[in-house]
Amino acid sequence: MRSTTMPLLLWLAWAALAMGQEEKPQAAEPKPVATAAQPKTSDDVVTDALVTIDGKKIPYQATTGKITLQKEDGTPRATMFHVSYVRSDVERSQRPVTFAFNGGPGSSAVWLHLGALGPRIIKMAGDGTLPVTPPARYQNNASSILDVSDLVFIDPVSTGYSRAEKDTKAAEFHGVNEDVEAVAEFIRLWITKNKRWGSPKYLLGESYGGIRAAGLAHYLQNRFAMSLNGVIMLSTLIDFQTLSPAPGNDLAYQIFLPSYTTTALHHQVIQGDREALLNRARAFAYGPYAAALLEGQDLSAEKKTAIAQELAALTGLPTKLIEELDLRIDPTRFRGELLKDQGKVIGRFDGRVAWNDTDRADPYAEYDPSYSLAYGAFGTAMLDYLGQDLKWQEQQPYEILTSKVQPWRWGADNSYVNLTDRLSLAMRDNPKLRVLIQCGHTDLATPPEGMLYSARHMRQLPADLRKNIRVAWYDGGHMFYLNPPDLKKMRVDLVDFIAPNQR
Repeated sequence: MRSTTMPLLLWLAWAALAMGQEEKPQAAEPKPVATAAQPKTSDDVVTDALVTIDGKKIPYQATTGKITLQKEDGTPRATMFHVSYVRSDVERSQRPVTFAFNGGPGSSAVWLHLGALGPRIIKMAGDGTLPVTPPARYQNNASSILDVSDLVFIDPVSTGYSRAEKDTKAAEFHGVNEDVEAVAEFIRLWITKNKRWGSPKYLLGESYGGIRAAGLAHYLQNRFAMSLNGVIMLSTLIDFQTLSPAPGNDLAYQIFLPSYTTTALHHQVIQGDREALLNRARAFAYGPYAAALLEGQDLSAEKKTAIAQELAALTGLPTKLIEELDLRIDPTRFRGELLKDQGKVIGRFDGRVAWNDTDRADPYAEYDPSYSLAYGAFGTAMLDYLGQDLKWQEQQPYEILTSKVQPWRWGADNSYVNLTDRLSLAMRDNPKLRVLIQCGHTDLATPPEGMLYSARHMRQLPADLRKNIRVAWYDGGHMFYLNPPDLKKMRVDLVDFIAPNQR
């Protein structure tokens, strides 16, 4: 069976190479890093503009620039590129600020920046499942949250225009803990430079950005005494075991099942009420299906057929095929098989996307049409926006998604990366810290059940603090915000989370 163990956000072109990668180790706790007394910055470019949100004109100041991370002796280690948006008609010192980043590892923040949160947004076609006619354009984002929170979009080292300095190896930043340390230092410097220690602070991470956010919540609090108000987990994960199907790890097959069900329902391969089917899939995944997988080769032929029949009813795949797969449905196989009779392959980042299958002989999905849909459009729009609106130009390439961060150091041996405890401890030590989990029904990259499983297994979180976790659902996939109704709902959910009294 082909392995597809690599979850990620917008994993980049090298995602195909990552499919054979082994399980991810547990990340060790980052060690405190030396910090410089004063942040150094490049020559920032500041522009003033307006955005219309919820029918109101919101004036803001956009700052595009870089902040330099320094060694203890003051020599530069890296410069980190960012775009910050600050509302300009209100007092800033106590206004909420949200730090947003995507995942990968190896992704810039372009997706959240131009796809969901910023004052300008890419013009997508229809419901976000159709290709955009080049060159992609951008427009006013009426669903931005800039009216209630200032925004800082962060490109980690080696992504966007962020780079290690000449006397520092870029690889020093390419690891779970190293990445957390660097982004935490950027946040500290930005807060200090902008005199925002009195502001409520939020993190918003997508996909692997959830690993980063969980690590940051704990690290910022313990290293810099910076307690956060909220962490937003958008289509994310904090435990790689939940979506790394491999010999000896059957949990991931259970985790993917509810997303197979909602995706099959979207394409009308199965019929029924979504909520009822979703509950049925969850009950089966953690009940009879889990028990059957635990039995392994001791499972009787009769039980195997019965389990396969229910899986067929929940996924739309043939019973015989599921039996041949030993009841273990690989996500790439599911994407290749679901609409095989129509000559279509479905997307990984968004199972709603169905494009032509280019290799009918291959039972696995040979590409991800939802990735193809987004990459070129976002890249073009971002570079156009940087030059036209933000007045920032640079000769080096803007690394939208890069494999230059590989090999990534996962932090330990013989285990999966799992930052569940770090988030639990951050919430335990800061009882006012709240978490919003945002889930897309057709996300086949980081299926929602993975994060929900992790939330249920936060053993170090006191029972009375579980009320601080809320969950929001959307119709689309990994980047559900490309679906216009989901984008509008996302704004409502974020405003309710960050500034409920302003709705």
